[in-house]
Amino acid sequence: MNTPAQFLSSKNDYDSTDSGSWQFWIDRGGTFTDIVALAPSGELITRKLLSENPSQYADAAVEGIRRIAGEDQSTPLSPFLIRMGTTVATNALLERKGDPTLLLITRGFADALRIGYQNRPLLFALQVQLPDMLYSSVLEVQERLGACGKVLQPLNSTEIIAGMQSALQQGIRSIAIVFMHGYRYSQHEAEAATLARQLGFT
Repeated sequence: MNTPAQFLSSKNDYDSTDSGSWQFWIDRGGTFTDIVALAPSGELITRKLLSENPSQYADAAVEGIRRIAGEDQSTPLSPFLIRMGTTVATNALLERKGDPTLLLITRGFADALRIGYQNRPLLFALQVQLPDMLYSSVLEVQERLGACGKVLQPLNSTEIIAGMQSALQQGIRSIAIVFMHGYRYSQHEAEAATLARQLGFT
C-alpha cells in the first residue's frame, strides 16, 4: 500500500519546493479528525483527535498540526502545505441536521429545485417519492440578468428586505441566494448577500 507521501510524489501532486517543510493531509469527520504529516526529515507521522473537543481546543485540524509540528498556541501557524477533506457537510445534508434555510431565487423560479430534472428511477411507479428540499422557505425576488450579463430587471431591494425580515421573524438565520445566471454574473447575488448580512443572517 502506498503511503500518502509516496502516492502524492508519484502523481506530482505537490510542489517539490515544499519538500523542506511540513506537509499535512487531513480528514475531518463528524467524530474523529485524522492527520497524516510528512516531516521535513521525511518521517511520516499520524494523529487522531476528536473533531469536537471545545474544552481542549477550538479546531481539531489546527490543534493536530500544532501538536505534530510543535507550534506554539499563541502564534499564527507557519505556512505549511495542507490538504484537507471533510464529511461534516455531507453528514449534515444526509441527516437533515442543517439550520432552517431561506432560498432567495429569481421570480418565477420558486419551484425550480423541486421540479429538478424530472428523473424517474422507477418509470412506472404510481406514487413518486420525492426527497425533502434542503430549504424550508422560498422568497422569489424581482430581478433578472440576461445570459450576457445585461440587467433586464433591477434588483428590488425594498422587496428583498421585507421578505428577509419576515424570514428572520420566523427564526430563519441561514440563506441561500440563487439568481438566474448568477454563476457568471454575480452582482445581484452579492447585493442580496450584503443586505442579508446587514439584516442579521449568519
